[in-house]
Amino acid sequence: MDHLAPGATVHRKLRVANSSRERRRVEVYPGAATLDKERFVFGTDREANELTSWISLDKGKFDLEPGAKQVVEATVSVPPAASKGERYAVIWASVGSAAPQSGGVRMVTRAGVRIYLDIGPGGEPHSDFTINELTPARTKAGDPSLVVTVTNTGGRALDMTGSADLSEGPASQRAGPFQVTSTATLGPDVTGTVIVQFPQALPNGPWKVDLTLKSGLVSHSVTATITFPDPGKTGKRGTIMSKLTGPWTLAGGSLMTGLILLALFSLTRRHRRKSREATN
Repeated sequence: MDHLAPGATVHRKLRVANSSRERRRVEVYPGAATLDKERFVFGTDREANELTSWISLDKGKFDLEPGAKQVVEATVSVPPAASKGERYAVIWASVGSAAPQSGGVRMVTRAGVRIYLDIGPGGEPHSDFTINELTPARTKAGDPSLVVTVTNTGGRALDMTGSADLSEGPASQRAGPFQVTSTATLGPDVTGTVIVQFPQALPNGPWKVDLTLKSGLVSHSVTATITFPDPGKTGKRGTIMSKLTGPWTLAGGSLMTGLILLALFSLTRRHRRKSREATN
């Protein structure tokens, strides 16, 4: 995630690691991505967009022995005439099986690092969101869940994560934390939902729920009372008792798919600020 002025250039380093037991031929390349309602959508194969045309890599293909790693440098050069707004892409690392001699499907495994790049003068647009409603439900099989409606009130796309704790249940029971299992990527001014799932044996309640949602440095918490319905039904919206902004902690992590792991370095605000100062 970054904010750059038109005409700026930045460099980012990625590390590709072969965690398999075989020598692998790795291809690294940028690919298009978009936001579609509540999803970050990857383009097909090497599909291009405006942002991918600004990205160059110092290595496109290389071989990795088992356990070996390779650093790849990505350069993003924003044209001076670039218009204001946020763009999306992915830097992929992919490995493929050999093509069958008799023909057929060639299997390809890839992992990638998302890019959220905002273009415009001045500082980075404000990021924020609101938690609107909490609605308990049960599937026909009896699995309880909490559907949370969220609105992106800022100027950057958000990737929502979080967890919920239950307390003050029947016989003073407590449970959790339970992680958000259905996440959402929300563009500015977009309202979407995230879902927290609970064990099937959980009593209907009532319960006190402490919910915290995060996206990057932005964190909001709410406390509400909810009662799960009978199987196959949707319950009443939770009664929100309090809201809290913070704590301001960075939600980080890594993405691993198949045999390849990419980790993006130097993504703290300090590094981003230095990059902007160096290019202005």
